[in-house]
Amino acid sequence: MVNRRNQDLKNLLVFLALLVLINIISSFFFSRIDFTKEKRYTLSPVSKQLISNLDNDLQVTVYLEGDFPAGFKRLRNSTNDMLSDLKAYSNGKLHFDFINPSQGDAKSQESSYSQLLEKGIEPTNLSVKTEEGLSQKTIFPAALITYKGQQIAVKLLQNRSGASPEEVLNNSIQNLEYAFVSAIKKVSSGGKPRVGFTEGHGELNDLQLNDAMKSLADGYEVGRVDLSVIPLTGLDKLKLLIIPKPATAFTEAEKFKIDYFVMRGGRVFWAIDQVNAELDSLRGAGEQLAFPKKLNLDDILFKYGARINYNLIADLNCVQVPVNVGNVAGQEQIQLLPWLFYPIFIPTSAHPLVKNLDGIRSEFSNTIDVIDVKDIRKQVILSTSPFNRIVEAPALLSLQMVEQEPDPKAFESTAKPVAVLLEGSFASNFKNRPVPAGVEGSLDIPEKGKPTKMIVMADGDILKNQISSTDGSPFPLGYDRYTQQQYGNKNFLMNVADYLTDDSGIIELRNKEVKIRLLDRARIREEKTFWQTLNLGLPLILLVVSGIFQHYYRRRKYAR
Repeated sequence: MVNRRNQDLKNLLVFLALLVLINIISSFFFSRIDFTKEKRYTLSPVSKQLISNLDNDLQVTVYLEGDFPAGFKRLRNSTNDMLSDLKAYSNGKLHFDFINPSQGDAKSQESSYSQLLEKGIEPTNLSVKTEEGLSQKTIFPAALITYKGQQIAVKLLQNRSGASPEEVLNNSIQNLEYAFVSAIKKVSSGGKPRVGFTEGHGELNDLQLNDAMKSLADGYEVGRVDLSVIPLTGLDKLKLLIIPKPATAFTEAEKFKIDYFVMRGGRVFWAIDQVNAELDSLRGAGEQLAFPKKLNLDDILFKYGARINYNLIADLNCVQVPVNVGNVAGQEQIQLLPWLFYPIFIPTSAHPLVKNLDGIRSEFSNTIDVIDVKDIRKQVILSTSPFNRIVEAPALLSLQMVEQEPDPKAFESTAKPVAVLLEGSFASNFKNRPVPAGVEGSLDIPEKGKPTKMIVMADGDILKNQISSTDGSPFPLGYDRYTQQQYGNKNFLMNVADYLTDDSGIIELRNKEVKIRLLDRARIREEKTFWQTLNLGLPLILLVVSGIFQHYYRRRKYAR
């Protein structure tokens, strides 16, 4: 009996020693098994590599804390899980905490809100059900990343018009890895990539580009570029060149500099209108002749694989604009009416550039033809709705058009491309041509440039923020001051900049999907009583059966 007890004690000590040894070994190695079908708890290799290469402490402060409805609690918990995963691969460099900015009295809350707004973190109003009814609550579904004295805000809630609250929250959860990893990449990359907006051709001015440049400034070094004076060595320092709605022609020397930039792997975002048309001119004169611009860019775009047509898109899926519909007692009657020439482009492509984006607001857009160019990959990323009509320029436009009810049959068509992505080694537009006058130095133009990519968008107004008529301050990019609706223009611009300037493949994380597996509501109604009875009764039955079995077993065992 004593020997058996000693053997049992020895086995217990061996088991405890093995358990301690396994824990010690596991503290040096991290591993996990993800049983979910879509691998929602598995970080991508690019995320693991980025987070493991941090050489300093990185602090993440999440402001999604407090008493929330179930959906926002799920977003909060998913954020906590994502940061825990990133922390596990950070070699102890990543630290995070959750803060409730609504704590304290009204004065402290106002101070916290002001500080968050200064850091680019915007609030969201949330309706919460209480015993007294609905109450409005201000929340900040965002995080702030701090690394080596630099800070960058991360938006956690991805709003999308027309989507249900469940879809919005699910899209937000899907986007968490991309949102955090992209921000960490920007804040930890050392020097910010340089982005230049061209000027000197009647492009959008600094006030019209205020929010576009301000939004990019968090992760990029942003400025204006005058192609007529910048040397070629200056272009070598740029990562991305944005051409925002030029109005006058480019010279051959300026086009040569763009071509030089592309041949050396530079990235370009062309945001171009081919037709001169403005709503302000229509309001002043009542009608306007929309005529083609002369930008002198057709040949270089054609060489790269795209042609922006001299036409205008009239689309039934469009923005509403204020129009004076008459006078009553000397007062103008302003009414919001759909303006067909301000299309809203709803992304349908699965490309990470536009995946889960809200509709993108445009003004007087054109169509694009994709040219078959060897070794260049082409993909349409934005299109019109299937209910559109093309108006060839020149054309006479009038505000009286808003008073005419459009015939849906006249707009039945196919979706037309308005933005295309081109990738590959582009052929030079100046191959076998002399260097134009105005370009210093003799340069050899290669037959094929370095692999690069560019986006051609047939509308420059997607980069333009509206201006307040009262104090002249700029509104956020994509915000419509008349309908008070926020469109996806800003997120589209940020995705474009991320995709064109980064080759690590981080934007591919936007393809990650987390499926919502909801219960069948019809079966719930039909089988509710059965499952309630089963869940309540079965444990009691098992408990009684096990008690009876144990009772008879003990009687038989000790009766002997």
